[in-house]
Amino acid sequence: MSVGLLAVVDDILSAALKASAKTAGVVIDDAAVTPQYVQGLEPARELPVVGRIALGSLFNKFVIIIPLALLLTAFAPWVLPWLLVLGGTYLCFEGAEKVMEWFGFHHESGAAETTTEPKLVFGAIRTDLILSTEIMLIALASLDTGLGFWATLGALAVIALAMTGVVYGAVALLVKVDDVGLQMMKNPVRRTRRLGARIVAAMPAVFRVISIVGTVAMLWVGGHLVIANLAETFWHGPLDLLHVVEHAIEAAGPVVTWIVDTALSAVAGLALGLVVVAVVTGIGRLRGPRHQTAH
Repeated sequence: MSVGLLAVVDDILSAALKASAKTAGVVIDDAAVTPQYVQGLEPARELPVVGRIALGSLFNKFVIIIPLALLLTAFAPWVLPWLLVLGGTYLCFEGAEKVMEWFGFHHESGAAETTTEPKLVFGAIRTDLILSTEIMLIALASLDTGLGFWATLGALAVIALAMTGVVYGAVALLVKVDDVGLQMMKNPVRRTRRLGARIVAAMPAVFRVISIVGTVAMLWVGGHLVIANLAETFWHGPLDLLHVVEHAIEAAGPVVTWIVDTALSAVAGLALGLVVVAVVTGIGRLRGPRHQTAH
């Protein structure tokens, strides 16, 4: 009996590990996006806010995403590729907006309204819902269909706990590193003070790098999701073209092939995202005059 139970646990953990590897891009993006919600808060409130967001993320995964994903898998599996296309398109849109901001194109948003801590937490949990949905759907699509219901549920639960711990553990570490540096600057040892000063001075650059990595990951994951799942719905063209390029360069080795695949997915994601940004901006401009005249 115990041997059988251990075998089941081993199957669940192995499946969870393999599926988790394919969610890395969204996990990086999630970890890169979240710190912005605690910037500007008092240091004493940073970790409590991160904790509340993490609890909200667990609620998203266990109460909303996993039950709906399993229901759709059982009764309407054809819906999942469409959800992944929509989710990938949203990631491309978000990534394209960030790229445009790098070049000075800023879009007005409701960020100014989220000034209180509850609103900040709610905004972070809402963003997490989208990113967590991508993580769990990618993981679900990567699991072996022969696992069975309970093993699949167990693997998804392990992935949900592990990814939440990784993301928000990293976020908590990032937002407190500068405090550690400030404490080190008060140390009587000169070498420790210098190291603390370097840590504090380096953090703005670290956050910029994380933001860039998160944006690229967003475009890469979003573009790949759209390309792969369009092939599962009605259009094989983009995926076929990607395979042609992969076959043309496969002699260069798996690393080069992966880099090219990732770059092409990111470029496709950026192109799609820019189209969506243009459409959203156009709709906003069309609606603007009407609202103004109404007032």
